[in-house]
Amino acid sequence: MKSLEANKTWLLTDLPPGCKVLGNKWVLKTIRKPDGAIERFQARLVVKGYRQRENIDFFNTYSPVSRITSIRVMIALVALNNLVVHQIDVKTAFLNGDLDEEIYVEQPEGFVIPGHASKVCKLDKSLYGLKQAPKQWHEKFDTLVLSHGFKVNESDKCIYCKSENNTCTIICLYVDVMLIFGTNIHVVNEAKSILKESFEVKHLGEAKFMLGIQITRTTNGYYLDQSSYIEKVLKKYNYFECKPVCTPYDASVKLFKNTGDSVRQSEYAIIIASLHYAADYTRPDIAYVVGLFGRFNSCPSREHWNAIERVMRYLKRTANIGIHSKVSCLLEGYSDADWNTLSDDSKATSGYVFNIAGGAVSWKSKKQIILAQSTMESEMIALATASGIVDPF
Repeated sequence: MKSLEANKTWLLTDLPPGCKVLGNKWVLKTIRKPDGAIERFQARLVVKGYRQRENIDFFNTYSPVSRITSIRVMIALVALNNLVVHQIDVKTAFLNGDLDEEIYVEQPEGFVIPGHASKVCKLDKSLYGLKQAPKQWHEKFDTLVLSHGFKVNESDKCIYCKSENNTCTIICLYVDVMLIFGTNIHVVNEAKSILKESFEVKHLGEAKFMLGIQITRTTNGYYLDQSSYIEKVLKKYNYFECKPVCTPYDASVKLFKNTGDSVRQSEYAIIIASLHYAADYTRPDIAYVVGLFGRFNSCPSREHWNAIERVMRYLKRTANIGIHSKVSCLLEGYSDADWNTLSDDSKATSGYVFNIAGGAVSWKSKKQIILAQSTMESEMIALATASGIVDPF
């Protein structure tokens, strides 16, 4: 609430005729550190944006963020060029966005003005829960950094670069968290000062933890892993005490669609989603099996659950495995295809991985939509996909 008052987020007024008032609620949350310890308690006022009317209360609602591939590439470049990388967090980021529409909300619970209970709040700035809040915040941030000489990366609209006097500064934005890369600490501090002038920020120092990824600086590069996240997943689904195994999948097992009754379908889908987060961020070694198991989300069988349990046992053994970007200026790319060995619809599975500085930065494993007639044809499709010539996915 203190942040709302400081930013002059609303103005108390009567509700104009024909206008609609939106409700709101307080959302209480416990913010924890990477090790699970309590960092702080958070109370956030959230507008019930689901009641907004399109083309009246909001128009565009896009919310761009940096690609995780871009973040991994930037970490690899840090290892190669010995750059400085710091992390900052913008406090109550969405409250900084300026609104173009007239939005009225009820007075918050606990802060109703005595004698004016019938009045409503006209928002001058955005609040959490509004459909346009992410867009307005990004526009505010975009305008600020561009006015200070930064340029937008054409491949990723949330990466900004500035080069002058043989120095380079790069800002990588992911909602309200950002990584600042620089050739030295002075340009990094200069970028921090620009942001501090317009936003209330929290300086987190050298990047160590972002999006559930632990960033560790080693003697010869950087190491990315999700050991804390994997431990939470194993505990959440009661696999923390399971017996470890060396591989995520038994190659002798062939899975088919379940023609019988579904076995714990909702829980199966939730576990697959949790595994996808690890597979997409730092664990390419399980990308293939997670993609394979996801094909049976609608009706899993006991055999599918047995395969899931093996992945969990593998993660128990390899929780600390991650991506290590070393001081090695080498770009490598590999592609392959599994032609109709684990599919009951005759479609192959493509896969590729690209490494920079010895660490994987981009990978994919997914069933092809084109029916290949031979092993060679399936591998040519995979090669074309990896090289960017075509994308049959």
